[in-house]
Amino acid sequence: MTSSSPIFSPAVLRAYLPDLAKCAQGTVCWVGFSGGLDSTVLLHALAQLQLPVTLRALHINHQISPHANQWQEQCAAVCAQLGVELVAERVAVVNRGKGIEDAAREARYAVFTRYLQAGDMLLTAHHANDQAETLLLRLLRGTGPRGLAAMAMQRPLGAGTLVRPLLTVSRAELETYGREHQLQWVEDESNQDDAYDRNFLRNQVMPLLARRWPAFMRKWQQTAELCAEQEQLLEAIAREDLHTAATRRERIGQSIDLAFLCSLSPVRQQNLLRYWLRSAGYSTPEQSHWRQIQQQLLLGREDAEANVTWGDLSLRVFRQRLYLLPAALPVLTLDIVEQGAVERSGDGAVRLKVGLPDLHIRYRQGGERCKPAGRHHSQTLKKLLQEYALEPWLRDDLPLVYSGDTLVAVGDLWVCSGYTAEAGEQGLHLRWGG
Repeated sequence: MTSSSPIFSPAVLRAYLPDLAKCAQGTVCWVGFSGGLDSTVLLHALAQLQLPVTLRALHINHQISPHANQWQEQCAAVCAQLGVELVAERVAVVNRGKGIEDAAREARYAVFTRYLQAGDMLLTAHHANDQAETLLLRLLRGTGPRGLAAMAMQRPLGAGTLVRPLLTVSRAELETYGREHQLQWVEDESNQDDAYDRNFLRNQVMPLLARRWPAFMRKWQQTAELCAEQEQLLEAIAREDLHTAATRRERIGQSIDLAFLCSLSPVRQQNLLRYWLRSAGYSTPEQSHWRQIQQQLLLGREDAEANVTWGDLSLRVFRQRLYLLPAALPVLTLDIVEQGAVERSGDGAVRLKVGLPDLHIRYRQGGERCKPAGRHHSQTLKKLLQEYALEPWLRDDLPLVYSGDTLVAVGDLWVCSGYTAEAGEQGLHLRWGG
């Protein structure tokens, strides 16, 4: 903040809070409370405001530092003094290859998400210095407008909302407030370890930038806000494009119209795909994956073997649709449920006769033939599956229903001639899915 900005106070904080008077009865305002300077100041200032909602502190004991239990005790003492209920949770932090900081964050937010009920808010004490560090880290890693938007003031979190009301407040202002009110806070010794990227920026780089460009954090916050606006525009365009692309749920995953996707410019294609993947809960690809998607799936001939995979997802093409699938396809099961008589046939359900002997499941060996009900001639199973447009990656796992050595149904695609339950008869309802 500039020198002309108001000094941080509970009144200043109130201006950056949601309208809590509109909250439903029973709403809880949680504060992510580490016991450090930032969260101690936030909790203290909130406690002075006499909020119309329940205020609670949520402390996560990561059990990493040898002082972790002392910090938890300090948090309990602060909350007791402020008259704020404290909930403390111990977590096991497991580094899965992305670093201990990332692992701790995942563990912490998993707890936050679990506690937030519908309408609740979680307030965290991320401030202007944190925002500047985040923006620079993302620049160093390579990012677009979404990444440069850095941390949003608000975003959904589980059933509730994450709120960061201090993003325009500097750490120096928080420290001034803390000393004026004689607050006590814990100091995490790991904050001095420059082996961590964020600590290196905080301890070595940011002070140099501040000496040369005193207002750089305010300017960077403006950049983040502008990028957030651009991202909102891009997301609105992607949302419209995804609607036009006719998203369709499939037996596994979902698909969109490939012809429409290919009609877009490459930049708009990427924008649509990023939005689609995020909406489905998947990570977006690296630039090398974009090249593969372009060459193998969008510009290449239709090939059932073409498959671009990263992380836990894959993209495939079939019948002018682009499929979004889990990289490890789940095992689908065939449910055979006895169904009461229906008044007429042709209701869309695949119904097999009741009472067929030795009913069991087999899988394709090659060379199978059958005649679907209503057909005049039998055909090879291979040609029929092509005609019925079953995705190629599902065909080897397609369950075939046999009565003795006779093929009587193929998954839930069709019942063979002579084995359908007629109108007015009981039948077996077949459903093949996850």
